[in-house]
Amino acid sequence: MKKSFIFIFVFGLMVSGSLFGQEIEVPLRFDRYYSYDQVNEAMQALHQKYPELSSLDLVGYSEEDRAIYALTISNPKTGDHLSKPGVYVDGNIHGNEIQAGEVCLYLANRLLTRYGENEQITSLVDKNSFYILPVVNVDGRYHFLEDANTSSSNRSIRRPKDDDRDGLFDEDFYDDLDGDGNICNMRKRDPNGTHRTDPYDPRLMVRVEPGEKGEWILLGREGIDNDGDGRINEDTEGYVDPNRNWGYNWKPAYIQGGAGYYPLSGTGLKAISNYLLDRPNVIVVWAFHNAGGMFLRGPSTKDESEFPSADLSVYDYLGDHSEMITPGYEYLVLWKDLYATYGDFTGFTSNIIGSYGFVGELFQSSSETYTLNENLIKPGERTQQQGKEDASHQRMLFNDHVTQGELYKPWTAFNHPLYGEIEIGGWTKMSSRLPHPFMLQDLVHRNASAVIFSATQTPEIKVELMDKEKIGKNLYQVRIRLVNDNAIPSQTYQSMKNKSHRKDILKVTGSSISVVAGGELRDKHMNQAVYKEHKPQIQFIHIPGFGKLEYQFLISGKGTVKVNYSSLKAKDQELEFNL
Repeated sequence: MKKSFIFIFVFGLMVSGSLFGQEIEVPLRFDRYYSYDQVNEAMQALHQKYPELSSLDLVGYSEEDRAIYALTISNPKTGDHLSKPGVYVDGNIHGNEIQAGEVCLYLANRLLTRYGENEQITSLVDKNSFYILPVVNVDGRYHFLEDANTSSSNRSIRRPKDDDRDGLFDEDFYDDLDGDGNICNMRKRDPNGTHRTDPYDPRLMVRVEPGEKGEWILLGREGIDNDGDGRINEDTEGYVDPNRNWGYNWKPAYIQGGAGYYPLSGTGLKAISNYLLDRPNVIVVWAFHNAGGMFLRGPSTKDESEFPSADLSVYDYLGDHSEMITPGYEYLVLWKDLYATYGDFTGFTSNIIGSYGFVGELFQSSSETYTLNENLIKPGERTQQQGKEDASHQRMLFNDHVTQGELYKPWTAFNHPLYGEIEIGGWTKMSSRLPHPFMLQDLVHRNASAVIFSATQTPEIKVELMDKEKIGKNLYQVRIRLVNDNAIPSQTYQSMKNKSHRKDILKVTGSSISVVAGGELRDKHMNQAVYKEHKPQIQFIHIPGFGKLEYQFLISGKGTVKVNYSSLKAKDQELEFNL
């Protein structure tokens, strides 16, 4: 069955590759955006080039029956992928947030192509399992790139919804009236309009002040009245927001817009949730979106309690380093610094999967600058930029002189069937929320580096024999130390509070020994230990980040002693010695 799946998959990709007329090669390029089919082809190319370090997983299918794939990157020579800390990374949960998929592809490309050459990368792939799912909303990515859109349209899951309650579903989409592949703005000359032409740039408009004469009335996005109800563009795709439909703290649509009828009603989302539940080793989650330049952590709403203080220390450590890796980005708390969201993905992963979760909001439009260096300007010299200080003018100059006009469509006359003579123009779909391809390489590398840094901090437990001392006839005092040199503990404190995951297990066994007593060693100098009353040979433990635990056992007998450490989120360890 697996061979058949691979044959069909590869054949389909060969067909899609020929249709696009462009072969995907490894190492991948990141001076362009990949279509949905090309994303799948890129993942297959990576897997074929590095089959010993990767596997291609069919996670499930979307509402429109498109396949959702994930790439597992792990070294099987260092253990099964489920035996190591899991780092899950996804992107493009909203259809228009396509550069998020490129971050995921770049991460996969870097981990595989640099393995064996870069010492840090090699170590990370040896000790962790990476689960990389570039496109959550596969239908959305397909339609965003294939159809005409604004930079902010086509976010939803493709689940039909009667937005205007006329008995028809999704029948009044935007219309690409001029056939340029973009949904831009419409305007009409009107002396009583709300806007006038900007005096510094005729492509821009400014709102009229009280008493001023108007020049333009704004008519919204390109479109016509497709269903004859007197409204335009009122019933587009969906709307189920794929980041409001997860199975934790979900609320219905009258509280949370876009929530859907019930949690995980999204076909693809349900498949991804099962994929994650089948990987209990996942301890770090990154979900990439656009835009704004932010790294967001939960809680997602004010009514949820704050994370335990020990978890906050971990979030702060990872978030602060992520800020330093990506200049200009801010590490923020979702509900407090942005807005509240119910039923979102990282709420699900933090509380159900038991992971530390970040949302990466990619790209800052403020990076599209065209200005002089303030430190080099002398008094009286700045004349060229006078009157053009605000962001809209800078951005237009960026469009003109840095991208050679590729981000903005000049206003063009059009005869509209309802409005008559109008003009169509404005920012294109590949602007505003997306970096121009020449800026993409830096964005994907820095954000992938934030993921890589968090992967360096996954729990790495060492089990050490502190000492063993004979204290009576065939009776020994044995002390064991467990050390974690990294920031992330062996389990989140939130999952301990929720009691959603079992604790780690420390077990002492031997064929000719018996554990008389055992417990945490609180003070080795004063020989103070808190002994467990029942089954002292089994201890349920949790190892903090940048910390250690010490345990003391009283063992009767002689021979080989085995100390086994078992964890859901960290790699199991074993220590053996003789008494």
